[in-house]
Amino acid sequence: MQQNKKAIGNRQRVKFSIVLLLIFHFSFFIFHLAKAQDSSHIRISLLTCAPGDELYSTFGHSAIRVVDSSSVTDIVYNYGTFNFDDKNFYLKFIRGKLLYYVSIENFEDFKYDYQTANRGIIEQVLNFSADEKIKIEEGLINNLKEENKYYKYDFFFDNCTTRLRDIIENNKYPHPIFKYVMPAGSTFRNAIYQYLDEGDESWSKLGIDLFLGVKTDAVMTARQSQFLPDNLMKSLDSVNNDHLVMSKSNLFPVNENKNSSSFFSPFFLFTSVLIIIILLSFYKNNFVQKFLQGFDGIFFFLTGLLGIIMILMWTATDHVLCRDNFNLLWAWPTHSIIAFFIASKKNWVKKYHLFTVIALSILLLIWNFLPQQLNSSLILIVLLLIFRSASNYQKK
Repeated sequence: MQQNKKAIGNRQRVKFSIVLLLIFHFSFFIFHLAKAQDSSHIRISLLTCAPGDELYSTFGHSAIRVVDSSSVTDIVYNYGTFNFDDKNFYLKFIRGKLLYYVSIENFEDFKYDYQTANRGIIEQVLNFSADEKIKIEEGLINNLKEENKYYKYDFFFDNCTTRLRDIIENNKYPHPIFKYVMPAGSTFRNAIYQYLDEGDESWSKLGIDLFLGVKTDAVMTARQSQFLPDNLMKSLDSVNNDHLVMSKSNLFPVNENKNSSSFFSPFFLFTSVLIIIILLSFYKNNFVQKFLQGFDGIFFFLTGLLGIIMILMWTATDHVLCRDNFNLLWAWPTHSIIAFFIASKKNWVKKYHLFTVIALSILLLIWNFLPQQLNSSLILIVLLLIFRSASNYQKK
């Protein structure tokens, strides 16, 4: 009987010890889980904004949102801010020396601005540890200091989106491995085209094709493609390790208003001018011939001036992708000189026109084999140069 009581007492002590041990381990687990999830009181997310109607907003926008429940703040950090009233604004912009800076805005104000412009916002809540979130917030606050806030903007390599990519990449451990989110072999020009074609921005497309050189046709790496906000958003979704994106939501619906196609495109304008000039060339009327002479002077001068601007964009600016521009094969700076000798009967002027006809005819033959993709509507400009040079050669 005494042995039975003793055995029962031992079993009860064992059970009690097991219960205490379970309670201890459970409390330890809950404590560390709470510490890992909640100690920072911070939520960090990437905001990807839809493209707008203006050229500067054609490619969308990115910003980073930091919700800090301990300080009861909801702040958007925006690296796409610039001072329009800056002295020599346009000159700095053209030369690639315009300084952008990081600014902050209350989230509700930020959201209201984009709702008013009918531009959607997609939010990706990112999976960072408490220490990583604290480090990111401290880094963002440090970047707001006057001595740290400014940077030299580069549309392709250092913009408001790539800055956020670097923040995410540098503060996440292990570093995320991004997948390629565009079709294989995509170039910088392909990436730009997908937005300009969708928005029927044929004139903007022509301007970009005129001044961006052969480097724009280089195949992008996965990282390089992230200069576009949509590509960064898709890249974050593609990261499998550690599930970088915890949740994704569209913050408000957008009314889809597709731009209607405009017939007044560069192709339409250049075709019309070419046909009109060809038809007028058959008239031997003195007034018509004087008009054509005046047209040739203006046409050759503007073409040469365009070539001079291309050279300046190549040599006198910090825009890397404006270098090695194959448009100079037809936009010769010397055209701006020959424009003042259109009516001259000198032999060197006649030889210049003949050389123009031969050289530009060869250019048309190799047009599709050049390492740089030239805008197709410019073929009409080259044809017009050939035609007017041939007419002036025969007339002399």
